[in-house]
Amino acid sequence: MNRILIAEDESRIAAFIEKGLQANGFTTTVAANGPDATSLALGDDFDLLILDLGIPGKDGLTVLEELRGQGIQLPIIILTARADIDHKITGFELGADDYVTKPFRFEELLARVRARLRTSAQTNSQVEETVLKLGDIVLDLRTRRVKVGGCPVDLSAREFTLAETFIRHAGQVMSREQLLDHVWGYDYDPGSNIVDVYVGYLRKKLGSKLIETVRGMGYRMLT
Repeated sequence: MNRILIAEDESRIAAFIEKGLQANGFTTTVAANGPDATSLALGDDFDLLILDLGIPGKDGLTVLEELRGQGIQLPIIILTARADIDHKITGFELGADDYVTKPFRFEELLARVRARLRTSAQTNSQVEETVLKLGDIVLDLRTRRVKVGGCPVDLSAREFTLAETFIRHAGQVMSREQLLDHVWGYDYDPGSNIVDVYVGYLRKKLGSKLIETVRGMGYRMLT
C-alpha cells in the first residue's frame, strides 16, 4: 500500500485530497506546515509527497530544496495556486517531479500521482517485494494471502496491513501512534484502544507470543 504525505495547510483542500486518495487505496498523512512536512518526509517511509508551495512556517520551495539537499528522492508533486512560469521553473530546478495548479480536478491529481509512482517503481533498481516472510509466517502482498506454518490464515484488510507493518519493522518498537499512521492513515482519539484490539486479533491468528508489548512504548514483533 503506497503511503502519501500531503503538505497542505488549507484543511478543506487537505481533507478533499486525503478522502480521495484513501478511497483509491492509498494511506495518507497530512502536514499543515513546512517544518512538519520536512520532519515527516525525512523521518518516515513515504512513497510520494504532494507539496503546497504556500504552507506556513517554511514555504514549499524551501521544503523541496532541503529534502533534495539531504538526498530524499521520493517523487514530489507541487500543488499551488501560483501559476506563473517562474515558480514552475524554480520548482523543477529544485527537484520537483510534477506541478498541479489550483483549482484542480481530483481525477487529474490522482492520474499524476499514479504516473509518478509508476515511474518511481520503474527506475528503482530493487526488485519489488511481493512476498514477506518472518519465521513460518508468509504474506503474499499481491494476492493478500497469509500462511502460518504452511496453513492458510484469514486476515481482514486491516489485520493484513498491520501484520505487514510489523513484519517490515520486525524487531523495532512501534508506538500506537505509528501504527495508527501506517495502518489507518488518519488520527483516532488518543484514548482509543483500536490498536490493542487488532494486535489481539493478530496474536490469536499468527501466534500468541509473536508480538511483544513494550510497556509505555508500544509493540514489537519478535524476530
